[in-house]
Amino acid sequence: MILGIGTDLANIERIAGVLERHGDRFRNRVFTEPEKQRAERRLDPAATYAKRWAAKEACSKALGTGLRMGIAWRDMAVTNLPTGQPVMAVTGWAAERLAAMTPPGHRSIIHVTLTDDHPWAQAFVVIEALPDA
Repeated sequence: MILGIGTDLANIERIAGVLERHGDRFRNRVFTEPEKQRAERRLDPAATYAKRWAAKEACSKALGTGLRMGIAWRDMAVTNLPTGQPVMAVTGWAAERLAAMTPPGHRSIIHVTLTDDHPWAQAFVVIEALPDA
């Protein structure tokens, strides 16, 4: 069963400008250490940050809250499996919200997909509840 769906579009050039103006203050407020490390290893760090920004926005929408009600940017983190597939992990209030919306006898899975085609970065998040085995 689908619990929530979210999508977001981010402008890579806008994120590049925010990075230029606010630097580490922005990075540290929004992104986890693994997210920052991955972005800084890339040819175009701004595109990587923009995709993750969009994923966090999409995840907050899929949780049914947007970025209000106590969810912090760093409560949502995009990492990658060894295959490159992005995965979303939630902590703090985002994890509490996810637990509250997951029906008894089910476990939740957050599916995330990211793409960028300059100047846009886009993310889709689908939260699915599967019956416990």
